[in-house]
Amino acid sequence: MSIHLFKHNQEAYNAVTAMLEQEKMAAVIHPTGTGKSLIAFKLAEEHPSEKFLWLSPSEYIYQTQLENLGMEFDNIQFMSYSRLMKNEDSIETLHPDYIILDEFHRCGAAEWGKSVRKLLTACPDAKRLGLSATNIRYLDNQRNMAEEIFDGKIASEMTLGEAIVRGILPEPKYVIAMYSYKKELEQLKKRIQALSNQGLITENQKLLEQLRRALEQAEGLDIVFEKHMEKKNGKYIVFCSGKEHMDEMKEQVSTWFRRVDREPRIYTAFYNDTATDREFREFKKDNSAHLKLLFCIDMLNEGVHVDDVDGVILLRPTVSPIIYLQQIGRALSAGSGKTPVIFDLVNNFDSLSCIDCLKKEMEEAFVLFPTTYGKGFRFSERFHITEETKDCRMLFQKLQTNLSSAWETYYIAARQYYREKGNLKVPKSYQTQTGLTLGSWIQTQRRVRAGSVTGNLSEEKVRKLDEIGMVWDSKDQSWNEALRELQAYYEEHGNLDVKARYVTENGFRLGRWVCNLRTKVKNKGLDQALTKEQQGELEKLGMIWDRNGEKWEEYFRAAQGYYLAHGDLEVPVKYVTENGVPLGRWLAEIGSQFDEKNACRSSLEERQLERLRQIGFKTEKKTVRQWNEKYALAKDYYEEYGNLNVPVSYSVNGVKLGRWISNIRAKRKHPEGSGMVLDEHRIRQLDSIGMDWK
Repeated sequence: MSIHLFKHNQEAYNAVTAMLEQEKMAAVIHPTGTGKSLIAFKLAEEHPSEKFLWLSPSEYIYQTQLENLGMEFDNIQFMSYSRLMKNEDSIETLHPDYIILDEFHRCGAAEWGKSVRKLLTACPDAKRLGLSATNIRYLDNQRNMAEEIFDGKIASEMTLGEAIVRGILPEPKYVIAMYSYKKELEQLKKRIQALSNQGLITENQKLLEQLRRALEQAEGLDIVFEKHMEKKNGKYIVFCSGKEHMDEMKEQVSTWFRRVDREPRIYTAFYNDTATDREFREFKKDNSAHLKLLFCIDMLNEGVHVDDVDGVILLRPTVSPIIYLQQIGRALSAGSGKTPVIFDLVNNFDSLSCIDCLKKEMEEAFVLFPTTYGKGFRFSERFHITEETKDCRMLFQKLQTNLSSAWETYYIAARQYYREKGNLKVPKSYQTQTGLTLGSWIQTQRRVRAGSVTGNLSEEKVRKLDEIGMVWDSKDQSWNEALRELQAYYEEHGNLDVKARYVTENGFRLGRWVCNLRTKVKNKGLDQALTKEQQGELEKLGMIWDRNGEKWEEYFRAAQGYYLAHGDLEVPVKYVTENGVPLGRWLAEIGSQFDEKNACRSSLEERQLERLRQIGFKTEKKTVRQWNEKYALAKDYYEEYGNLNVPVSYSVNGVKLGRWISNIRAKRKHPEGSGMVLDEHRIRQLDSIGMDWK
């Protein structure tokens, strides 16, 4: 059996092989459902004698991909990113010819990313191929993982909108509705009551009442599902945000779907649930006449695809663009020939605009591929959105505009904040007790003055904000404040050894700021994280970037001094040097990382461990060392006298060997007592040198 690629994947495969030949690395960024994993499997099929290391967020994703393909590959070794992280010590033994990074945007995670970077460094000659629906980590400072891992070498890139426009993925039927709005109405009511102008209050209260009536008169979800679920016995994936949310939503099944099927089949799938595999299999093979609903949390966001799904139901409190598009992609599959339905159910008005990102992608694709539907065809005629809450949204937007334009109301709230806090450093998410989004408003004033958004900010308004401590460039202000606190710390302590939890007298979290800065420099590099001017300012103060490495060297020097003075590293646990270094506790903590068999669980580098061994550090447990020393003396006694009938009072080299042998005999007779461990291995050791147990 040979892998057959659709035209779009064959084109991507050709681009990948060419780029790998020239650059040794390539990324494929295609939307969910287009079969991008087949490109990597095809590469493995075409190179049977080459060794492939396939990394993925979970083995479940990989096994499902193989299952759908119906093939096995002897030249592919699979590892999840978490398993790679747990087995970093074995990376040097892998020696792959190709490294496949599936869902490579996940390599931006802190710990997984470290392991992947270590792998890539250890295998510089391996060719690497990345697969993902997106290269951007939206909730992680917009990091571009294609730049970080593949130096921007993208062999093939396609948006979800483009895949739909080109006919690679089917055009879905898109239905928008709401399932929760009471909390929003309460917040709007508070904001209206907080207005200072009675005329504004009256006008907006009328709008609020219109919005309330419109929401109450809007068709319920039971009617929405009945109207748009054309396949009453179809399969639908229901995406929830968490276990509690899923349990809450499952309670609505009898109400929401009663007009479609009074006895729908309910399945659940989420990580760490032992029943997930069985539930997922049962859902896939269920061909009954009933409606089938698979409730899941994250489980099917990426990697796993179900071919015969008729639609998805998005229950979105909030969601990042990447997860939103991945969830839509669960209903879309290349070559399926279906017209799936997407029910986009939101619990707040602000979430109703998420569809805009997909519409924008499709509009751009219509420009790039004008011949797809024929000359003169208009986008608006093709992709139709059924918005069950359109009238409600228009009323909400009008009310929001009225409230947002009340500049004076927000200014009064800002002035009150200044009086209470002494500054106008308002967190972006901050809301007043009456529901005013003051943090967002402050940020908007900055953006209006900078010219990045349109708005009316007169000189009089700027003056009024200046009077209450407005900081127009918050980024520079934050840096300057931190630098002042850092300079003050240096002048007082003579160093920048700032503890992570250290807070200044002014309430500034200096320890956290320094930790975050070190992490940023470690991940991005000094030149990417800081300007030359900022680097210079910190260098003047003697900033230490690798704090852990510096601390280790300090403790090692203390251990070296102890060794030179005493000839060993048998340091009491409570021992502290004259300089205040808790050397005993430090060495004890390192020693505790080794088990009875001398296997290491420590993150200590081999080079560091070797340096400690050179000055007498023993990795064996103290109890193990004591046993070995006394056993060696017992063995010497046996070799000299031919038995272990050691008198109780017998001592050698200061060790009471007779008492030790006597205690061992007693331990064998009464093993439940406390004290030494007498296992089978130690019993056999003593038997081999003639131990008399009577």
